[in-house]
Amino acid sequence: MNNHIQFHDDATIESSASVSKSFVSNVFSYMTLALLISGGVAAYFGLNESLFLSLMSVPGMMWILMLAPLAFVMIISFGFNKLSFPALLVIFLAYAATMGLSLSAIFVIFDLGVIFKVFLITAGLFGTMAVLGYTTKTDLTAFGGILTMALIGIVIASLVNMFMGSETMDYIISCIGVLVFTGLTAYDVQKIKRIGAGVEYGTATASKLALMGALSLYLDFVNLFMFLLRIFGRSSE
Repeated sequence: MNNHIQFHDDATIESSASVSKSFVSNVFSYMTLALLISGGVAAYFGLNESLFLSLMSVPGMMWILMLAPLAFVMIISFGFNKLSFPALLVIFLAYAATMGLSLSAIFVIFDLGVIFKVFLITAGLFGTMAVLGYTTKTDLTAFGGILTMALIGIVIASLVNMFMGSETMDYIISCIGVLVFTGLTAYDVQKIKRIGAGVEYGTATASKLALMGALSLYLDFVNLFMFLLRIFGRSSE
């Protein structure tokens, strides 16, 4: 009888682990797709000077590119329960394309070699922390709270520095930003793994949760990339 119970428990654990792996795989698939869209759109507009200037000459475009991504994130977050998965997916991909338009300016500001180097560094750092977050047995929940508070501090400091215009402050914020989003990557991957272990795979809810996980990791990657770009871009000037 005890052996039967043990066998049942092992089978349940193995099934849960399999579902979690499939869930995490879906999360990274959506995130990768979003990054490809953002990168493609950014390169298409950023590497074509006349096209970029035409885009930026549209009245109010600067404000649109600044506020539209935030609006998409809010729609996805608040529409989680009301919108269908296909609708959320379309909004998510539209968000990625809009972010690509916002990121197109980096091809005008920074050297292409610097952008490529920073992307490789970002991918390596992100991948390392993702593996750490997935494999570690340490509970990172407490670190998540600390990192979230640090993130709020970065946002406030960045807003203040918009008026101060301090290069030293910008450099400090960028360095802290790299540390914060490096940590958040591990934390978010661990959280996504746990969510995956508790969902019923193949349901609409599971698909929506995978999309939300992809959004979190996408933001971690993009913000990590941008902070690193500000650091390495400054040193290359």
